Amino acid sequence: MTVRLSTDEPDRRFTPGSRLVLGGSGRVLTVDSWRRASGSVLLRFTEVGDRTAAEAIQGEELSARVDADERPEAPEEYYDRQLRGLQARDSRGQPLGRVTAVIHMPAQDLLAIDVDGTERLVPFVAELVPQVDLAAGTLTVADVGGLVDDDAEEAR
Repeated sequence: MTVRLSTDEPDRRFTPGSRLVLGGSGRVLTVDSWRRASGSVLLRFTEVGDRTAAEAIQGEELSARVDADERPEAPEEYYDRQLRGLQARDSRGQPLGRVTAVIHMPAQDLLAIDVDGTERLVPFVAELVPQVDLAAGTLTVADVGGLVDDDAEEAR
């Protein structure tokens, strides 16, 4: 089966024997093998024995169950679930709001931050989000006017 990736860790998620959850059904599929081919990823599942079975699940979303304490391999990477709910603070440590979502865009990811009931989108790049402290439950947003407020002239 050909799949469209939304993981940065296919080697970790698709090792033979890995179990993936199919859509909202909760059905579990076991990875038999996988490989890259012409810019796509081809997966073979133990439970999907023929083309008819593969067509029956076409368009479904696959997800991996990941232990709550698991971290991405790279130290500066985070899972979405680790970022949602973090308190965003300015460079002086003053609260700005809470991260409500991570939006994946082609150029970079965006953090949706609820600032006094208004959603602000902050590019998740080191220059604008220089620090993430999971243990403290916070992240720091750079003082750039207009980024999390309506005043582009006055930096926080």
